[in-house]
Amino acid sequence: MRTMPVRFSPALAAMAGLALLATGMASPGRGQNVPRPEASEIPESTPLNRIQVLGTHNSYSIGIDPRAAALLDARLPSTGKILALLPPDKRHEIAIAHPNDVRFSEALNYRHPSLTRQLDLGVRALELDVHADPKGGAYADPAVYRLLRSQGIGDLLPFDPAALAEPGLKVLHIPDIDVRSSCPTFRQCLAELKAWSDAHPRHIPIFVLVEAKVQPLPILPGASPIPPFTSAEYEEIDRLIAAVIGRDRLVTPDDVRGSRATLEEAVLAGNWPTLARARGKFVFQLITATGHDGAAAYLQNHPDLKGRLAFLDSQPGQPHAAFILDDNALARGAEIHSAIAKGYMVRTRADAAFATNAQIVSTDFEQDGNNYGTPYVVQLPGGAIARLVPPAR
Repeated sequence: MRTMPVRFSPALAAMAGLALLATGMASPGRGQNVPRPEASEIPESTPLNRIQVLGTHNSYSIGIDPRAAALLDARLPSTGKILALLPPDKRHEIAIAHPNDVRFSEALNYRHPSLTRQLDLGVRALELDVHADPKGGAYADPAVYRLLRSQGIGDLLPFDPAALAEPGLKVLHIPDIDVRSSCPTFRQCLAELKAWSDAHPRHIPIFVLVEAKVQPLPILPGASPIPPFTSAEYEEIDRLIAAVIGRDRLVTPDDVRGSRATLEEAVLAGNWPTLARARGKFVFQLITATGHDGAAAYLQNHPDLKGRLAFLDSQPGQPHAAFILDDNALARGAEIHSAIAKGYMVRTRADAAFATNAQIVSTDFEQDGNNYGTPYVVQLPGGAIARLVPPAR
């Protein structure tokens, strides 16, 4: 069917404008054209610790080259055998989060799209591993690539050596082994998150887990010297968050503590901000892979996290306790549920985690097309971006 051409008519345009004014639709300042905020079904008065979101693990990772993974399997023992070399107390703590004995190729068998794409999919919690690199270049020539090239393999999956050559915190998984990242520098990652946030005002708060890589693992021959993670790196974390994201776009320990004596006291009293106050903001949470006290240096000169921009992995009873990393919902579901009922915020792993009411449930399967070629996808129950968790009992 042919359509008639549309021609501009000043008279019709004037009439249309008058009609819009008469109905109050011509003034965007009156709010008629403002989009509804996401998860608008959740009351704006809901405390932040009553909201559950989906997160991803090592959100920056774009996947290890399969030939690098095969080389690791040929040269290294399984994860369980490496774990057995640790002191008993540390072995037990790490085994709770990583209970399975697998080859490296299996442990590293995941990948993610860009941070922007994950946010578009509805992910509202992201994880970034940060490594010290004050001079730049510490991770720009990974040993596994050198070993593979010495075997005549030249078509390896690419990474960004130029970004890795810059001074400053780097975002990658394991130096010399698993370095492919969609945003190789911490500043790049933060800038990408800020850009998405600016384009989506009044979004559900975005949780960002920053894992400080404080313990190098030089497990390949020819491994590069790894700079130590010092107090300067913790200061750099806060400085970059403030510079790129902005203090006014954060929910911080000071915001939650308020006039209470300690952060934990405020958390147990239910002093988390409401959704209305947290919309469009970020919540940063600092962790390590070396236990709940692995990043204790972040507290130096900042007792109870006063003046700090990130919450810190903690345990009940510590003055700064507010956020707990507990990644085994199958084995520790009761403990997670108890912590949440008291007011703490918990990050754990899917899928059994949904029933624990953990606020952040992390997965490697946020979209179709995983490394196993299956249709398996993890979503919040009901498929929402965020959901209201039942009240504490």
